[in-house]
Amino acid sequence: MAPILFTATIQFSSESNTAQTLHLLQRCSNMEELKQIHGQMLKTGLVLDEIPASKLLAFCASSNSGNLAYARMVFDRIQRPNTFMWNTMIRGYSNSKEPEEALLLYHQMLCHSVPHNAYTFPFLLKACSSMSVLEETNQIHAHIIKMGFGSEIYTTNSLLNVYSKSGDMNSARLLFDQVAERDTVSWNSMIDGYTKCGEMEMAYEIFYYMPEKNIISWTSMISGCVRAGKPKEALNLFYRMQEAAGIKLDNVALAGTLQACADLGAMDQGKWIHAYIRKNKIEIDPILGCVLIDMYAKCGDLEEAIKVFMGIKEKGVSVWTAMISGYAIHGCGKEALELIMKMQAAGVEPNQMTFTAILTACSHAGLVHEGKLLFECMQRIHGLKPSIEHYGCMVKLLGRAGLFKEAEELIGNMPIKPNAAIWGALLNACHIHGNLELGKQIGKILIQEDAGHGGRYIHLASIHAAAGEWDQAARVRRQMKEQGVSKLPGCSVISVDGTLHEFLAGDGSHLHIKEINHMWEQVLERLREEGYKPKLGDLLLDLEDKDKETAIHHHSEKFAVTFGLISTKPGMTIRIIKNLRVCEDCHTVIKLISKIYAREIVMRDRTRFHLFKDGNCTCGDYW
Repeated sequence: MAPILFTATIQFSSESNTAQTLHLLQRCSNMEELKQIHGQMLKTGLVLDEIPASKLLAFCASSNSGNLAYARMVFDRIQRPNTFMWNTMIRGYSNSKEPEEALLLYHQMLCHSVPHNAYTFPFLLKACSSMSVLEETNQIHAHIIKMGFGSEIYTTNSLLNVYSKSGDMNSARLLFDQVAERDTVSWNSMIDGYTKCGEMEMAYEIFYYMPEKNIISWTSMISGCVRAGKPKEALNLFYRMQEAAGIKLDNVALAGTLQACADLGAMDQGKWIHAYIRKNKIEIDPILGCVLIDMYAKCGDLEEAIKVFMGIKEKGVSVWTAMISGYAIHGCGKEALELIMKMQAAGVEPNQMTFTAILTACSHAGLVHEGKLLFECMQRIHGLKPSIEHYGCMVKLLGRAGLFKEAEELIGNMPIKPNAAIWGALLNACHIHGNLELGKQIGKILIQEDAGHGGRYIHLASIHAAAGEWDQAARVRRQMKEQGVSKLPGCSVISVDGTLHEFLAGDGSHLHIKEINHMWEQVLERLREEGYKPKLGDLLLDLEDKDKETAIHHHSEKFAVTFGLISTKPGMTIRIIKNLRVCEDCHTVIKLISKIYAREIVMRDRTRFHLFKDGNCTCGDYW
């Protein structure tokens, strides 16, 4: 069929017919109806009229109820499409899974010398944003300036958005500084870009000078702090946001803050947010549901996490996975296995993250047979290719069980190169089981693979120290110093009456350090009465035993537990977050304290939870 050629006025189309067609197009709700209208337009000749044809094309190109392929067929039959029609098609492709078609269409638009308007470039730049194509973005930026649209705020904001999402913050900042009249979208694009690039200082600078902050500004900053590992700063921003006028908390802000609470173990603050959600009847969507489960689980209240899980009506894979992960970090391997079976019975297919969670649960609970079976079923039954994280879980599982040969075979047969996390899991197992020779081999590999990680040097030095090779241990420590690598200090956090108290190993700067030291002497006396003898195996220092005892008594978790004893009422649960794996001596001490002082002590270390009660730990000394 010949292309359609528009005329300024269609002589044979009556005004009533045009009005009726426009009315039908406005009421049209699906493609079946539209095709009928299109057929009538072809019969009456209204398809040659610009206004009805534009409306027809706009509906077809809609991402909600249209059909882009049909829109393209209509568009290609128009001999001289106007600017609105070109923009409609560019917008359609920019919202589709084929954003590159928008760029190809724009090239045709240039070849046909079609005039642009203020809407052309924002639609085009949205396509660039979807593909993160900086070279094409720069070319379009040049066209914007050349064609006189450089001062259009909508176009400028679209450019800022592309540069920010593509991580080109230098170009974004140059453009931002040139904008005479910035609006809230301009400022928010910069904040979002800096936070996603991890440049929090620059994000804070923009945020500070922003004249009017909205919920998006605050949420971007909170989420950025959480991603950057700054949960304290995220909580502080949340408190400030509540004081700001006209800011209503939304699901995104609440989810980001709950994640900060989870990272800090700040359950009081997390509970307050949960109460706020209930009070304001905010719908718990899958994202909010996941972070609530995660928050309670990571703060040590597994029962509350289960209540939240049970209260979510429509459970998607992310919600099931969050609960499985909660069981995993608490060492509840059997419960995690039961849950994944219920999940599949409910018709929900596990994904990659689900298998990471369930394999972690098996690793923490020592369920070797079950872990092997799940790892094998992952690919054979579910068609999921194991990632480096899944191999890491398996190496940890096998290594912790002392199955070094199997662990080595698994690493040797991996289709991907093992990373530092894989070797680190095996080295940790060597340290636990005293496999010193293998540990020394792996330690050397790790120092080459992950030279900037202080923990790798410490682990290798510990292996040499355990073998009595003090010269070699000293050499590794010296190498670490020469490389300018520092050891991450042990840090423990305890929340008392809604206030977070932080303790560092060997640090005496806390406001109540005198009372803490005095109480520790009393605790130490009671421990000795129970037959306590310091376990010095984890210390690699070539010191006299007395000096080693002094060093081990200044671990951060001991400070935190002691502070908990003097600052909370008898019988209250003490909750602590530790940034590193708890050492054997501290684990023994806290078990005894739970018995002597009749306290439940919940500690989350780097990998899992420990619930100390009546002189025992839920980990069964398997961590």
